[in-house]
Amino acid sequence: MRLTTLIAAAGLGLMAGAALAEELSFANFMPPGHPYVAGAFQPFADMVADKTGGEVTVRLYNGGELGPGPVEQYNRAVDGVADFAISLPGYTAATFPRTLVAELPGVIDTETGTADIWANIDLVKDEFRRVQLVSLWSSAPNVLYSRDTAIRTPDDVRGMNIRVPSRNAGLQVEAWGGNPVSMPVTEIYNAMQTGVIDAAMIDTTATRAFRLGEVARFLTLGFDATNSPFFIVMNRDAFRDLPDAAQAAVLDAGRAASDLANRTQLDVAEAGIAAFAEMGGEVIELTAEEAAAFDALSAPVVDAVVAEVGGNAADIVDALRKD
Repeated sequence: MRLTTLIAAAGLGLMAGAALAEELSFANFMPPGHPYVAGAFQPFADMVADKTGGEVTVRLYNGGELGPGPVEQYNRAVDGVADFAISLPGYTAATFPRTLVAELPGVIDTETGTADIWANIDLVKDEFRRVQLVSLWSSAPNVLYSRDTAIRTPDDVRGMNIRVPSRNAGLQVEAWGGNPVSMPVTEIYNAMQTGVIDAAMIDTTATRAFRLGEVARFLTLGFDATNSPFFIVMNRDAFRDLPDAAQAAVLDAGRAASDLANRTQLDVAEAGIAAFAEMGGEVIELTAEEAAAFDALSAPVVDAVVAEVGGNAADIVDALRKD
C-alpha cells in the first residue's frame, strides 16, 4: 500500500471517530472597530456556537476581507462567496421594494421598529426567497450632515448635492429640492471632504464610525426621516445543508442579533449627536414649525412609493406606521 493511501486511511479513521465542527464565513464590509461588530455580529457568532455545542461556528471577515463595500454583499451570500453577509436592502432596492416601504419617512418608530418588523415579517419575507433571512432591523433615523450650509428650511436644501442611502431617501431629497447622489457609506467622507457632495443623509452613528464629524460643520435633525433597514442573510444551500437543530440555532441567534444591532445603533446614534457638538460642529434641532415644512413635502413621497410598489405595500404601512 502506498504511503499516501495509508495517510488518507488514517485520516478517515480519525474523522469517523469525532464530529468535526463546521465553520461558516460571515462577510462584513464594516471595519473591525465598528460598533456592530462587538455589539451584534460577534455575539451572533458566539450564540451560534453556544446553541450548537460548538458543532457550528461562525468566523467574521471584517473590513471587506471577502470583498469590499456594501453593494455586493447580498450577491456574495446568494452566490456562496460567503455563508453570511450583512448589508442594506437599499443597495439592491429592486429586490426589496416592499421591505423598503419600512424605511419611508414617518412610517416606523425607530425605537420599536425592529419588533414591529418581525411581528409583520410575513408581509415581506418572500422577498428573501433567494437566501435565508437571518436578521433584519431598523436603524436610527437618517439626518443631514452638511459641509458648508446650515440647513433649517427646504430652501436651504435647494440645489444641494446630497448623498442618499436608497432610492426612497432620494425621492425625499428631490421633494425638498435637492439633488440625490447614490453612494456607498464608505465613500461619503472623501466625497464631502472634496466637495463632490454638499451633504449626506445618514444616521448619526456616522459621526465617529465613518468620521463625518471631521468633514461636516452642521447636523440637522427633527424632520420625519427615512431610516435604513439592515439585514443579515445566509446562503440558501448552506442553510439547508445544516441539521435541523443547527438551522434553528442560526435563526434564534439571528433574531436575538436583530435586537442587539438595533439597540447598538440607537445608543451609538444618540452618542453621535453629542460627539458632533464636542468636535466643534453645530447641531440644528428643527422646531416643530421648521420640521413641518420638510414633512409637508415628504408626505406625498410615501403615497407615491406605496402606489408604485402596489401589492400589500399599503398594508405594510398600516402595520408599521408609528402614529
